[in-house]
Amino acid sequence: MDKRNLYIRNATIYTEKETLTNGNVLIEKGKIKAIFRDGEKPAAYPPSFRVIDGEGLNLIPGFIDGHIHGANGADVMDATEEAIDKIASVLPKEGTTSFLATTITQSKDNIEHALKNISHYPNKPGYAEVIGIHLEGPFLEVEKKGAQPAKYILEPDMELFDSWQALSGNKIKTITMAPEHDPNGDFIRHLSAAGINVSAGHTNANFDQMKQAVAHGVRQVTHICNAMNGIHHRDIGAVGAALQLKELRAELIADGIHVAPEMIDLIYRNMGSERLILITDAMRAKCLQPGDYELGGQPVEVTEDRAILEDGTLAGSILKLVNGAKQVYRLQDVSIRNIIEMASENPAKQIHVFDRKGSITVGKDADILLVDDELNIHHTICQGIISYEEE
Repeated sequence: MDKRNLYIRNATIYTEKETLTNGNVLIEKGKIKAIFRDGEKPAAYPPSFRVIDGEGLNLIPGFIDGHIHGANGADVMDATEEAIDKIASVLPKEGTTSFLATTITQSKDNIEHALKNISHYPNKPGYAEVIGIHLEGPFLEVEKKGAQPAKYILEPDMELFDSWQALSGNKIKTITMAPEHDPNGDFIRHLSAAGINVSAGHTNANFDQMKQAVAHGVRQVTHICNAMNGIHHRDIGAVGAALQLKELRAELIADGIHVAPEMIDLIYRNMGSERLILITDAMRAKCLQPGDYELGGQPVEVTEDRAILEDGTLAGSILKLVNGAKQVYRLQDVSIRNIIEMASENPAKQIHVFDRKGSITVGKDADILLVDDELNIHHTICQGIISYEEE
C-alpha cells in the first residue's frame, strides 16, 4: 500500500472556493487528486489506498508556521539535520504541515552554518515540510532587540544578504528587518525585487517611516505589538501602520501572553482575517517540560506558559499553532473559514507557495487536517501521509 494514497469520506470540506457537506477527497501520491460533493464517489481508485471516515469532522488545509525557531528540544541555529528532524517530526501534532525555519541574530558564522544546513536538508515523508527560511535579523534596531543578542545586530548589507541567499540555495523567503535603518529604501527594494517577503520587525519606526517602508516594498509586520513601538495618540507607529496600511499583513502570536486577548480582538476587528498570519515564534522548549533552556546563546527560563530571559524579556514562545488558532477562534464572529485564511492561505500567499500549499484544491499537496467544530485535531496529513492521529 502506498502511504500517500488516501480516500477521506463523509467530511465537511472547506475547499478554496466553497464548503461541501458530506464530501469525499481522493489523494494519490501525496496530491489532492479529486474532490466530490454530496456523497458522490470516484469512478476509479488508486490500486492501494487507506480509507478515513471523516463523518462529523471538518477537512481543512494544514497550517503553515512562517515563524518558528525550534521545538522538541531543538533549534534551527543548532544547524544539524537531527535538529530539523526533531522540529519537523513534532509539528504535525499541532496541525502544522509546513514551516519556515527561522534564524536568530547571531554571529555571521553561526547564521551561515544554519543557512547551509537548511540548504541541504532533505524533507522527510510524514514530517512537516521545511518550505524555506525566515531570516529574523541581524538588520534590526537595538532598542527593540527583544530576545535578539545586541552584539550581533548589523546595518543592512545587500552584499552580505546576497551571499547568504546564495549559501541557502535561495531558500530565504522572509526577512525581518528594521526599515528605519534603510531610509532610502535601497535594501528593501533589492529584496522585494528578488521576491523576498520583507517584514518590519524589531523596529522603532514611526508611522511616516512605516509608510515610506511600504512604498519601498515592505509587505508584512513581524509579531505585531512585540518588539516595536505601540500606538500613541500623536504617532500611531508600527502597530498603527499595520492596522491602517492595507498593503501590510501582520504576524500574530495569539497565545494571550505576547498580545493580550483584548488586543488580539482589537487587532482582528481592524485587520480582519484577510490580513493576519498566525505564527508561534516558538523556541526549543516547546513540547518539553518547564526548566532552563537557551535561545541564541542566552539562558531562558521556561514556565508552564512562557519563556523569558533573565531580565524578564519574552524569549519567543512555547505556543502550539492549533492553540493560537483556538485563541482567535474564540473571538466573536470568527469562523473556521477565517482560521483557514490566517493559518493556511495567507502564509502561503505571503511567501508565494499558494500554487501548492494553503488550500484544499485539486493538484495541490495533500496537506490536510481533520478537525472537529472546536478545532481539536483528529488527523494531520502531510503530503498524503498520515502524520498524526488522535488516540
